[in-house]
Amino acid sequence: MRVLFATYPENTHFMAMAPLAWALRTAGHEVCVASQPKFADVITQAGLTAVPVGANRDLRQIMARDENWFRIGLNGMPVPYDSVDWPADRVTWSYLKDGYDIQVPMWHRMCNVPLVRDLVEFARAWQPDLVIWEASTYAGAIAAAACGAAHARILFSVDGFGVARERFLDLNAEQSAAERGDPLAEWLASYGPRYGFEFSEELITGQFTISLVPPSLGVEAGLHYLPVRHIPYAGRAVVPSWLNAEPDRPRVAITMGLSTGDLTGEAVDLPDIFTELANMDVEIVATLSEAAQRGIPSVPDNVRLVSYVPLHALIPTCTAVMHHGGFGTLLTTAVHGKPQLLLPWNNDGPSFAQKVAAQGAGLALHVFQGSGRPVKDRLTRILREPKFQLAANRLQAEVLAMPAPNEVIGDLEKLTAEYRGVRSPA
Repeated sequence: MRVLFATYPENTHFMAMAPLAWALRTAGHEVCVASQPKFADVITQAGLTAVPVGANRDLRQIMARDENWFRIGLNGMPVPYDSVDWPADRVTWSYLKDGYDIQVPMWHRMCNVPLVRDLVEFARAWQPDLVIWEASTYAGAIAAAACGAAHARILFSVDGFGVARERFLDLNAEQSAAERGDPLAEWLASYGPRYGFEFSEELITGQFTISLVPPSLGVEAGLHYLPVRHIPYAGRAVVPSWLNAEPDRPRVAITMGLSTGDLTGEAVDLPDIFTELANMDVEIVATLSEAAQRGIPSVPDNVRLVSYVPLHALIPTCTAVMHHGGFGTLLTTAVHGKPQLLLPWNNDGPSFAQKVAAQGAGLALHVFQGSGRPVKDRLTRILREPKFQLAANRLQAEVLAMPAPNEVIGDLEKLTAEYRGVRSPA
């Protein structure tokens, strides 16, 4: 069968998708990955076929220019999806509706409209059997509906999209006809007359959802989920020779994503953290961009600064990992059964951190508490108290019990056969 992946140009999301794309390819299926033209080299470096569609848009620059562009909710996730962790009785229709009013034009349309025409044109020409789309890349669902392909979301997080949608539909139905409104459905439905389909909720939540998140860390809606184990992949990488030697004392990795300054406005005080950790009997390996490294006035003897090292090679050599709560780092750490110290800031980081800490597989601080003494106190506990390693082992077992990408190919073939061509013509 032919499988088309569709994603916006975000390295971490694509890298999480790549192992499933390889599994499909090695099972004998044809695979293409569609994204913005500027992302083609990243796709081809992974050994996959790129399909450039639409125009390039640098969302990080847009966010930097307009602080109101991407509305962050109370727990760090964008509204209205930040309500995923709230008790259902605390979620109101007006909060969800207002959130859609903000995000549909400022986020979803901004990211997807430039992709739709080219993606539909390619899908109709290539005729994929299955389209797998990153959970906010609705252009993939539109293209699938336009050509009659089966389609699925691929999810790396708590399902804020699905849970918010489920709650919104229930609450929207309770409103009077005059008050009722659905910005997301109205936008997606507008493509139906042009491409020959009628709107259905599948355009928002897929015919099924491929989830890389273990159940204990996720939040799900009443949808069909296909669990798949996260396979750590970091793109083009070289393993440094110093990793070949066993560390002579506990090694702790510190990684804060793209760079501490880029993500947090220097909220994590790394110089202070390094000073506090200097007298601990540990080896610190901190991955920081060269620009961030220049902001460190002095580096203690037990700290090694590196611009980059593949985490799937570094983390197995560590005793603990301190990081920002991103799903790639968190799941890679979980795969290798290491306790975690999480300093989350936005997106799904706070939700993940809360769940890891609740299981006992680590501890959490908000990023703005990320100074030397609180970090040292918690890291000391993680290294000294065996209960954290035991809980990390349990989380590891849960992750490893999920089927590997190669083990779900048969399921994907059956689901594709079930859903292929199932759509309501306009």
